[in-house]
Amino acid sequence: MTSEELRMIWKKEEDIAQIKGWDFSHIHGRYEEENSLPWDYEAIVRELLRDDMKLLDYDTGGGEFLLSLRHPYGNTAATEGYPPNMQLCRERLLPLGVDLRECADASHVPFDDNSFDIIINRHGDLDPPEIRRMLKAGGVFVTQQVGSENDRELVDAVLPGMGKPFPHNNLKEQHEVFEKAGFDIVKAEEAFCPIRFFDVGAFVWFARIIEWEFPGFSVEKCFDRLLQLQRIIETDGKIEGTAHRFLIFARKPI
Repeated sequence: MTSEELRMIWKKEEDIAQIKGWDFSHIHGRYEEENSLPWDYEAIVRELLRDDMKLLDYDTGGGEFLLSLRHPYGNTAATEGYPPNMQLCRERLLPLGVDLRECADASHVPFDDNSFDIIINRHGDLDPPEIRRMLKAGGVFVTQQVGSENDRELVDAVLPGMGKPFPHNNLKEQHEVFEKAGFDIVKAEEAFCPIRFFDVGAFVWFARIIEWEFPGFSVEKCFDRLLQLQRIIETDGKIEGTAHRFLIFARKPI
């Protein structure tokens, strides 16, 4: 395949790069990540949940994970701040009776003090003092976060010298922030595991979606570097980077 044929394929991926909720089905089978985390976020949340608990999912995305929990809708609340996802949540969650609030500021969440038994957050923004305010005494918070070192090799491959978007998002620093906010830490883990792409088109789509990690990325701007990635795939069958994740399970003292 010529470089111009590759350019056309990659630009098509770039042109269709959009997402509702957190749906990566377009590149299913063309990439993989989070396959070797030492914890199971969903299992931890499910083990904690009881039907009588008031649950908040902050930064719910399109509500996909929240709905998978099948928690009683009358005891379920959610926030979302990204307008396309908020519209999707209105269509998905409001008819079920979920208490949905629009919120793009993790430090000012529109719920009362002591409202929830459990707050969950997967890859969303967070502010520990605000979380503590909303939790009942003895309430718990569970989050899985994307760490500051996430995808750095891949970013450097196409945008060398680009800074980290969230340089303080690591377990050590966030553990200290939660303790300072008055939480008891029940569980805290950090992991670095592979992220792999099996064709450059999938990587192009991904880089356009994860724009905060790949600011200014485009096929035209990064074309020569994409050709280098293509050569790696032709030799090795994949391009690989590192996914950085950490988990914090914290409790508000009684």
